[in-house]
Amino acid sequence: MQQVVEGNLDLLKVLFERHHRHVYNFLYKMSGDRMLSEDLTQDVFYKLIKYRSSYKSGAFVSWLFTIARNNLRTHYTRNHKNNLDIGVLDYKAVEAETNKTEEYSHLQRALNQLHPDDRELIILNRFQEIRYEELAQILGSTPGAVKTKVSRVLKKLRKIYMEPL
Repeated sequence: MQQVVEGNLDLLKVLFERHHRHVYNFLYKMSGDRMLSEDLTQDVFYKLIKYRSSYKSGAFVSWLFTIARNNLRTHYTRNHKNNLDIGVLDYKAVEAETNKTEEYSHLQRALNQLHPDDRELIILNRFQEIRYEELAQILGSTPGAVKTKVSRVLKKLRKIYMEPL
C-alpha cells in the first residue's frame, strides 16, 4: 500500500485481488445482501484509491476494514431514514445453498441472536481471521481488551448455539 501512496497505482490490482473477497464476505455476513455487498466492496476500493494519501504506514488490513465498516454504517445511515446506524440491522441469514450443512444454518441463527457489535467482532476475528492487534486498531481499543471481548462474545455464542431449537 505504501507504494500505491507513492504513486504506483498498478499495484492496486494486486491489493484488490488479494483482499476483495474478504471485504465482500464481511459485508455480506453483516448485511445478507449480495448486491449491496458487491456495491459496497467496490466503493471500499474506490475510497482506498481516493483517500490513499491518508494511509499511514502500518496494518493495511486494519485500515481497509475500517473503511469497510464505515462504508456500511454510512450506507445504512443514509438509506434507512428510520435507522440511526448499523446496530438496528438484524443479521440476515445467508441464502441456504444445497451443499450447506444444518450446523452452518444453526450457527447463522445463533449469530443472528448476538448484538450487532458482538456479531461484527466475531465475523472479523473468526471468519475474516483478523488478529487482535488489528482489531484493536479498527475498534480504537487495546489487543488485551479485544481478546477479552472476543472471549466473552464466544461464550455468549456458545450458549446460544447449544440451546435446543
